[in-house]
Amino acid sequence: MNTDFYRIRRLPPYVFAEVNAMKAAARARGEDIIDLGMGNPDTPPAQHVIDKLSEVANDPTAHRYSASKGIPGLRKAQAAYYKRRFDVDLDPDTEVVVTLGSKEGLANLAQAITAPGDVVLAPNPSYPIHTFGFIIAGAAIRSIPASPGPQFFDRLRYSMAYSVPKPSVLVMGYPSNPTAYVADLDFYRKVVEFAKAHELWIISDLAYAELYYGDTPTPSLLQVPGAKEVAVEFTSMSKTYSMAGWRMGFAVGNEHLISALTRVKSYLDYGAFTPIQVAAVAALNGPQDIIEHNRTMYRNRRDVMVESFGRAGWDVPSPEASMFAWAPIPEQCAHMGAMEFSKDLLRHAGVAVSPGVGFGEEGEGFVRIALVENEQRIRQAARGIKKYLEGFRSNSAGSDTG
Repeated sequence: MNTDFYRIRRLPPYVFAEVNAMKAAARARGEDIIDLGMGNPDTPPAQHVIDKLSEVANDPTAHRYSASKGIPGLRKAQAAYYKRRFDVDLDPDTEVVVTLGSKEGLANLAQAITAPGDVVLAPNPSYPIHTFGFIIAGAAIRSIPASPGPQFFDRLRYSMAYSVPKPSVLVMGYPSNPTAYVADLDFYRKVVEFAKAHELWIISDLAYAELYYGDTPTPSLLQVPGAKEVAVEFTSMSKTYSMAGWRMGFAVGNEHLISALTRVKSYLDYGAFTPIQVAAVAALNGPQDIIEHNRTMYRNRRDVMVESFGRAGWDVPSPEASMFAWAPIPEQCAHMGAMEFSKDLLRHAGVAVSPGVGFGEEGEGFVRIALVENEQRIRQAARGIKKYLEGFRSNSAGSDTG
């Protein structure tokens, strides 16, 4: 029997699998692993959200199939959030759909709007679903820079001029995962102008909207006048409200793209569990203290990580946003490459990070550090890293004198 399935052939081996297997084996041996690899929030949602989930789950009528596009109250709450946060008006019926996390939403939208052979523009490095969602749907990917600078537009123009067929979709996400790059409204204005001129759909991933550390809040692409004519934007409650396992996200914006996503979803799922959706309404409409709490928590962890890792001998650039740092491999370890360095760090320092090459070939030479352990554990990681790097230096000195 032929098991060489077409879409599976298009997917490379999962880069993070080897590190994850090593991490699991180490823990099975009783080793203490400080996991700064997966971006998995370690704090719970606000208590009133958990209470609402419990209250609705105790209702015997709440366990039936839900609505695939999301209950009306939740779509209205998301529209209210966009108005409150970005001053963007959305029609809850035609411009908002609830997704099972932004990752599922991106993948399903790719299925909805992509034909085999279509060309899609996506950043490199980037969150894997930005490329593989479209690869699974049959598209070809043309890489563009992850950084929102002049080279971004140079590559856009080049790709539009020399790709056959002409690209139909541009995917981007700021604050970026994994690089933590940020974009401003002027950048978004230029992107929307370019997309309109070249008949290009834009998919914006705004999962880290509230995790910014300067004085200027993260903007939304949809704040640009006319952006809804060409764009949809995904947001997630995972990091903002510490609800990662609840799988609660949204797509908002262009009604044609929202309609396409809604139609595909209607064939694939019955929507999130109703008590989760009602609890998500409570999160969006209720007290917002957790947003500032999480922002402060991640900022403090960032500062501790940058300072303690720096004293350990690893200079990590301080991210302006997101829950990640994008760190060049220490100079003395650079020859190892991202994958081998990540494995060696886990093996000898007890610290797990994500190899940058897992986010695209342009991620080689970097690792992603997730701020998902408390400050004490981050300092503990720094001590392990210091011993590891000192061992590297002493070995190097020995080989030089030998």
